[in-house]
Amino acid sequence: MCNLYSMTRTQDAIRAFANAMRDHAGNLPPLPGIFPDYPAPIVRNAPDGVRELALARWGMPSSSFALMEATKKRAAKLEAKGTAVDFKELLRMEPDTGTTNVRNVASKHWQRWLGVANRCVVPFTSFSEFNKAEGGDVWFALSEDRPLAFFAGIWTNWTSVRKVREGETTNDLFAFLTTEPNELVALIHPKAMPVILTTPEEIEVWMTAPANEALALQRPLPDGSLRILARGQKQDGGSSALLGTGEPLLL
Repeated sequence: MCNLYSMTRTQDAIRAFANAMRDHAGNLPPLPGIFPDYPAPIVRNAPDGVRELALARWGMPSSSFALMEATKKRAAKLEAKGTAVDFKELLRMEPDTGTTNVRNVASKHWQRWLGVANRCVVPFTSFSEFNKAEGGDVWFALSEDRPLAFFAGIWTNWTSVRKVREGETTNDLFAFLTTEPNELVALIHPKAMPVILTTPEEIEVWMTAPANEALALQRPLPDGSLRILARGQKQDGGSSALLGTGEPLLL
C-alpha cells in the first residue's frame, strides 16, 4: 500500500503535462512528503467540464461496511464502560480519514466514482513503499532526476468526519488506483503498486475514455521502468542533502 509520495515539480509542468486549463491550487510549494489525509494537487475534470489543477485531501470515503465495523467496536467499548450509546449518531460521527489506495474496481463502493466526471490524475515525482527489513520507506522514481508522472485516480466531494476535533466537514477527496507490482516493487512490497501514467496520451485515456478502456490502464509499469533512489527517509525531494547521500541507492 502506497501511503507516502512526493511531488516537487512546478505547477506549470503539471498543467502542461496534463493539459489543465485552470489552476485553483494557489502557490504550490515543493512537496517532498505527502501523507494520507493531507491536501495535495490533483488534475480533475471539474463539474463545468474544464480540466483543472486543484487541491484535495488524500483519502476517499471508506466503505459503509468498514465504518459500520469501526462504529460497532467503538460502541462496544463505550457500553463496557456503562455509557449509553446512540448508535445512529455514533455512526454518523465515526471518524474516517479515508481510503488512500483503490484496488477492487468491481466493488459497488468504487464503481460510482469510475466515470469521467470523477476521474483525476495525481502528479508525483517519487513514491514510497514501506518495508522495515529493507530500511523503512523505500523510494521509487522513473529515474534519478525524478521526472513528473501521474497516478490514475478518482475524486469526489464528500461530507464526513475526518478528525474528531474537526467535526463534520465537506471536502474534496481523492485516492489512486493500485495493481499488482512489477518485478522491482514486488521485492519491497509484494502485494501492490500504484497505477502510473507516464505519457500525455495515457492521461487523455484515463480522463476521457469509457470506463472499460480507461481501466485497461490498471496494470503495473513494465519491469525496468523504475529505480530505487532512497531508503529510510520520510521525505524525498531529490537533493543529496535531503537523502543523505550523493548517489542513488539501487538494487
